[in-house]
Amino acid sequence: MAEAKLAEAPAAAAGAEVLAVKDLQAWYGESHILHGINFNVRAGEVVTLLGRNGAGKTTTLKSVMGIIGKRSGSIRFDNQEIIRASSDRIARKGIAFCPEERGIFSSLDVKENLMLPPVVRSGGLSLEQIFTLFPNLKERLSSQGTKLSGGEQQMLAIARILRTGARFLMLDEPTEGLAPVIIQQIGHTIARLKSEGFTILLVEQNFRFASTVADRYYIVEHGKVIDGFSNSELSANMDKLHTYLGV
Repeated sequence: MAEAKLAEAPAAAAGAEVLAVKDLQAWYGESHILHGINFNVRAGEVVTLLGRNGAGKTTTLKSVMGIIGKRSGSIRFDNQEIIRASSDRIARKGIAFCPEERGIFSSLDVKENLMLPPVVRSGGLSLEQIFTLFPNLKERLSSQGTKLSGGEQQMLAIARILRTGARFLMLDEPTEGLAPVIIQQIGHTIARLKSEGFTILLVEQNFRFASTVADRYYIVEHGKVIDGFSNSELSANMDKLHTYLGV
């Protein structure tokens, strides 16, 4: 029997440019973090931002989401400029952000954490669809959110944004601190979401994990994209990656 689909097909045609970032500058207070980031993401892709700690990868995701106070340049999503849009308006366009720290509320149980974000667009996953991806969560619905293992908390953080109807997912270091078996499960989940038409922008330091899920890579260093290549070009760029990342 064919596996049931998770959600409706995305609005953008596969392969069409869905996100275009040009000359993105961003500041934390007086600290200038991003110095002209340029990259794009096409519908249905998994694109990974690689780089060392402090390179500007997380700041890039937060800038796209509109949660960096001072930024300039251009961020176009579905051919609409969003550089000056508020984060709630950006969310309603179908973009969701899963932060590295996961943001699980200790005072809420798993179901309450899961149901917390509002549905901003049609096509979000139902609870039953989420449980096909993360069966562990169904067994832990009444457990306090922070009583979950690190892997279960990461599953909950991803599951929570899948309810919202967003089709463009930004995942910040989803494998950080997780056991290999959980990392493998996260990889299977990303592959399943991609097969269902989700578009994913991933930040990772774990290059070996990223290489199992990504279609393309951008290297971020000192607040700029300094290189980029596709998965088919990976072997030819391994020496560069050793230099850039120390992998």
